[in-house]
Amino acid sequence: MNNYELEKVPKKDRRNWLTMFSVLIAIGVDLSSIMLGKEISSGMSMESAIFSVIIGSFIVAILCTVCALVGSGTHLSTAMITKYVFGKKGAKIFSLVIGLSLLGWFGVQVGFFAQNAQTILLDMFNINISTGILSLIGGILMMTTAVFGYRAIEKLSVLSVPFLLAIILFTLYQAVTKYTYSNSLVENTMSSASATSLVISIFIVGATTTPDISRWAKSKMDAIISTFFGILIGNSFMIVIAIVLTSYMNNSDIMKIFIILGLGIPGILTLTLAQWTTNTTNLYSASLGISLIFSKMSKRNLTIILGLIATSLAVFGIYDNFITFLNILAIIIAPIGGIYSAEYFVIKEKFKMIEENKEANSIVIRSMIAWGIGILITYLTTGNQQGAYITLTGIPPLDGFIAGFIVQVIISFVFKSIKSEKIDKHKVNGKAV
Repeated sequence: MNNYELEKVPKKDRRNWLTMFSVLIAIGVDLSSIMLGKEISSGMSMESAIFSVIIGSFIVAILCTVCALVGSGTHLSTAMITKYVFGKKGAKIFSLVIGLSLLGWFGVQVGFFAQNAQTILLDMFNINISTGILSLIGGILMMTTAVFGYRAIEKLSVLSVPFLLAIILFTLYQAVTKYTYSNSLVENTMSSASATSLVISIFIVGATTTPDISRWAKSKMDAIISTFFGILIGNSFMIVIAIVLTSYMNNSDIMKIFIILGLGIPGILTLTLAQWTTNTTNLYSASLGISLIFSKMSKRNLTIILGLIATSLAVFGIYDNFITFLNILAIIIAPIGGIYSAEYFVIKEKFKMIEENKEANSIVIRSMIAWGIGILITYLTTGNQQGAYITLTGIPPLDGFIAGFIVQVIISFVFKSIKSEKIDKHKVNGKAV
């Protein structure tokens, strides 16, 4: 089964917008969104929280659609796109960084799954299974579909999304009809800007790897429709549901809400499917990226090895201390989407090489400089205990994306001007160019 990790997806295997839309919706239905939803709802009114989520998801949808157009235009994976934009050596650095980030998210989300599964099993059946064993089971389950590639993810998403939507909407209906919401219980400790920033931050790294999905699109319009609406709905859906559920029931533990409403078994199934679809994509994109480094290893074997490593991280509880590491990786990754988008839409030079079937450069200095500056700007706008050094949009990963785009354009024109001056000097001196 060919997943075309190192080549263009051929026309015969390209997909329409509906199947990719299902995949992106499924990616958005995960526990990290639930965690974020209950965090936001604890610091502001339900109405303000939902408004912030919609604004944040709209911005993320735009960024993802920009990156998706690059994927649908080239039909190449993110790793292969960066091979041309950053050069072979630069792309290997990217592949390692993005791979580590996605493997980290895999471990973190398996950890979320294990902790919540333990709660349900203990409360409902008085069965106490360690989070280590549940992490092992969950990790192996989530790994299986990634081993078989995009087609398996697509089938899992198409089958699971209707079930997930039905259970979640039924849970919402039960909560809204049986309980009463009162915003007097909420302390306004979070601003709308902070909530919007959190919504964007949770998916900004994923925006960079959007081409891994959109490369399968039959047309650019398929990519636009599936990505914009898939991300807008998928990124906001579970966050909004979590906000409404916790606001109406005054309980921040989503798993216990399932149990209180008499939906324990469906809750377990929802929990499993939600993490399965999202984490399968995390591992799939990680293996696509790292395959650029281990190009001689089969995609299936590489995915199995990476899946076992990521599952081991969760089994040993490393996810408890992994968020800080992921935040550092976010600083590094955020500018990348902006850089290759600038190259595709404005500069075009490296993408012409793809069209002409030319070999990628060893390293593209201007892109590496833009990456370094983008990382610096993202770091300076990221808050610490003393606060951020500088403030731009108020959303550090978004700052990184925009900075990567702008700096790439500026540096490219500077390099082009320097090159033109050298050519002119050669002409003046009567030398061959």
